Amino acid sequence: MVLGKVKSLTISFDCLNDSNVPVYSSGDTVSGRVNLEVTGEIRVKSLKIHARGHAKVRWTESRNAGSNTAYTQNYTDEVEYFSQKDILIGHERDDDNSEEGFNTIHSGRHEYAFSFELPQTPLATSFEGRHGSVRYWVKAELHRPWLLPVKLKKEFTVFEHIDINTPSLLSPQAGTKDKTLCCWFCASGPISLSAKIERKGYTPGESIQIFAEIENCSSRMVVPKAAIYQTQAFYAKGKMKEVKQLVANLRGESLSSGKTETWNGKLLKIPPVSPSILDCSIIRVEYSLMVYVDIPGAMDLFLNLPLVIGTIPLHPFGSRTSSVSSQCSMNMNWLGLSLPERPEAPPSYAEVVTEEERRNNLAPGNACDGFERALQGPLFAYIQEFRFLPPPLYSEIAPPKVGWSRQEEQPS
Repeated sequence: MVLGKVKSLTISFDCLNDSNVPVYSSGDTVSGRVNLEVTGEIRVKSLKIHARGHAKVRWTESRNAGSNTAYTQNYTDEVEYFSQKDILIGHERDDDNSEEGFNTIHSGRHEYAFSFELPQTPLATSFEGRHGSVRYWVKAELHRPWLLPVKLKKEFTVFEHIDINTPSLLSPQAGTKDKTLCCWFCASGPISLSAKIERKGYTPGESIQIFAEIENCSSRMVVPKAAIYQTQAFYAKGKMKEVKQLVANLRGESLSSGKTETWNGKLLKIPPVSPSILDCSIIRVEYSLMVYVDIPGAMDLFLNLPLVIGTIPLHPFGSRTSSVSSQCSMNMNWLGLSLPERPEAPPSYAEVVTEEERRNNLAPGNACDGFERALQGPLFAYIQEFRFLPPPLYSEIAPPKVGWSRQEEQPS
């Protein structure tokens, strides 16, 4: 008898969205198919799947141990979120090559369904970083007698949702600083910087409105700028490795001595980046908006305003309380600026929805939970862009100058 061959082994997921990208959250059920195509009959001991999710960090550092002696120190750590195994065909033991217990698979295509539930506890969002990652996958293994197993791994995306409609993420962020330049025994006039953004939480694709005032009373020509930075922090063995990357930036007009520039809602768009990771013990991903004044030959004057990149976007109406709005308007007075007037209230539900439409919307099958709505929102347009490449794929740069040495100018 001539045994057949395995032509292909693939894994497909039953996606929760129309874009055919497997995206899940904690507590969701992950289901799919292991597809096996064979030419001729084959004998199989088992077909297994192993679903796993974990965070892992790894980096190395060179150390000096005395004169002409050096060694490399490795730093690694790992957090496992879940590990589940299931047998689709056959039995648990694979070391038994006896004829008993084999399963015969006939020529053609075969599908084997699998399903498992993600833990209800919070999971870290999928991430690929410089020194670590958060990954989730399903691995299929086909075991046959006297042959090496056929293995296949396929990843899926997990989002730990961050709703930016929470009060802490809707609060305005602001700061003010000034700096006096000195040249030998002569003191120049001060350079002052005040900046404010309307909230702390944003989602990819949104534009941050920057309200700022820059006054140059020095004798030098200065340039106001703003940039969004992503900071990746990796932890292992009590040590931390940090990577700072530029996400987006903008440049204002050059200011000569005695001039003032006002940004009345200057827009800086957030590109496709992974959400903030704040609850993982070995990986943190944080963001900040840096508004700064580039001063030739001196340390830059800068303000750091923290950001949180979320997954559930701002509700179009009614997402902020009147107290938050009042506080925002009041706090803007010191800049001499004001946020744009809020749009008038939308028409009532009965004015825009007919009775027939209302009945259709209440019919079974039209309900959509919060997670599905999030997938249909603006965030989902960016899932494919950041998911399959290390996010963000921007050049690593140094922050604005914090010492007297002049850094190479970055393109704006």
